[in-house]
Amino acid sequence: MVRGVHGEKIVSAIASDKMPKSDISRLKGTLDRYDKWVKELHSASGETLDDLIIEMVQCLNAYKFYVDVNLIFDSEEDFLYRQKGQLKLDNTILEEFMPIFVKKCITKVQGDYDIEISSQIPTFSSVYFASSLSNPNIGGGINIKTKDQDFSMSRKLYLQSSYDPQFDPLKTVKLETHLGYVLAEMKTNLDKTMFQEASATAHDIKQAVTGAKYYLLCDFLDMTPISTTTIDIDEILIVRKAKRISSNIRKEFSTRAGRDKWRDWYVKYLSDNPYSADIFKRFVSHVISQMSNEELIEESVLEVGYF
Repeated sequence: MVRGVHGEKIVSAIASDKMPKSDISRLKGTLDRYDKWVKELHSASGETLDDLIIEMVQCLNAYKFYVDVNLIFDSEEDFLYRQKGQLKLDNTILEEFMPIFVKKCITKVQGDYDIEISSQIPTFSSVYFASSLSNPNIGGGINIKTKDQDFSMSRKLYLQSSYDPQFDPLKTVKLETHLGYVLAEMKTNLDKTMFQEASATAHDIKQAVTGAKYYLLCDFLDMTPISTTTIDIDEILIVRKAKRISSNIRKEFSTRAGRDKWRDWYVKYLSDNPYSADIFKRFVSHVISQMSNEELIEESVLEVGYF
């Protein structure tokens, strides 16, 4: 069975030699739950786009709560909680959800589309030529650099490079890549360092593809908000509309005793701050607006008075 990025993380965790035996059976149960979750996402429907978004976000919230609380927080061992960052069991859920979610929403609005929507597809970032006067190399030594994106809407692009104007196959290099037009990075917590790194990534992306849009989605905010008007990130969306739990509380979660003590508080915190359907609606609206292909017509421009 082909599983997505989150499903593969569960499989890898089950196979890990370091995984406590008591957690392996719980991970296997989570894998069954994951398979059911993916089927529910693909079968989601709604009379309107808003209905569809609400249904899918509710499905996301239920599964994310199960992984966060029932799998990780309630473990009798400390391994799953302490190794969350390495195992990526929780922070890949949104990464797998988004392509399915966006595909369903686009299909609901306009039917078929000719864009590749996925996670972890290497998209074009730059091109360089490894050649010189003394060592010209075939096709000028063309090389393409790519970068994996948590979420991308892209089109496959085919290139060929040659010193021969007829593109003789023996003197030509043929390459293929993906041009990313809507890209998103996903973070569980957004702090200032992550913000600066994302800003640099957004700048590089827009240098490579001038029409690209770059978004940053984070569960929780861990910094003072900074305006995006002077940087290349188009928008930062806080999908839970909440701040990160303070460090003095989080440190209690690293032991079983601490998690037992704080469980009711943690469950309430997650329940009070679910993924917001409104934020996902906003992201979808950005996506759909980028897919509209309305040409400027002089008469209509003069009628509204702007373009």
